[in-house]
Amino acid sequence: MYLYLKYISILFKSQAQYRLSFWLLTVGQALTPLTVLAGLYFMFAQFGQVKGWTFYEAALCYAIIGLSYALSETFARGFDMFSSLVGSGDFDRLLVRPRSTVLQVLGSKFEFARLGRMLQSLIVLVWSLSKLPVELTLPKLGTLMLMIVCGMLIFSGLFIATASLSFWTIQGLEVANVFTDGGREMAKYPLSIYEKWVTNFFTFVIPLGCVNYLPLLYVLDRTDGHQILYMLSPLAGVIFILPCLMLWHIGVRHYRSTGS
Repeated sequence: MYLYLKYISILFKSQAQYRLSFWLLTVGQALTPLTVLAGLYFMFAQFGQVKGWTFYEAALCYAIIGLSYALSETFARGFDMFSSLVGSGDFDRLLVRPRSTVLQVLGSKFEFARLGRMLQSLIVLVWSLSKLPVELTLPKLGTLMLMIVCGMLIFSGLFIATASLSFWTIQGLEVANVFTDGGREMAKYPLSIYEKWVTNFFTFVIPLGCVNYLPLLYVLDRTDGHQILYMLSPLAGVIFILPCLMLWHIGVRHYRSTGS
């Protein structure tokens, strides 16, 4: 952890050297997602409800996924940019260092400008909760935190799995964005509004529904059955990241240097 925090400190100082640029990027990152929120607002202003979901309930879903993705982009950005290390041959240097390659790739890139997205999502989260007739008990607050953290693990797992493919393809595959960026945009809406096959895929394969939909039913008092199952469903994010890490280690064992 000391080494990881040292990585964070060094890269933060580096990015903060040009303060005006850093703050402009941060503000830009906060404003850009507002277009999605505006689209969400106008859709609900036109139709009132979408399959029983109100605007503020959907905004809460939007905020949770926004926070999860922003955290993942901030702290797992090294995996999202990993293909450049393979293509240039710089990954060879990581292999001869006496530390885990996962730790080194995590520490190779941090996007602190994503703090703007985090702040924007946090404001929407607090605002939507204040508009909903929900009694925020301690278990519900804990569930919300678990949703955000485990959502970050799912997106980080997707970044790791995508990066692992670079061991065989050298270049990153743009098709993987269907699951990262596409999954983020899909998960900003309640899962029940989609077709059944989409719901099943994003519940049992990529379990975004376990961090944005099922526990949200508990927070909004919409559960039908044992509440504990809804509360603990975000832990699917912990399970999801394990095979992603296994794929990474398999890729490392099969790595062949590009010789660049």
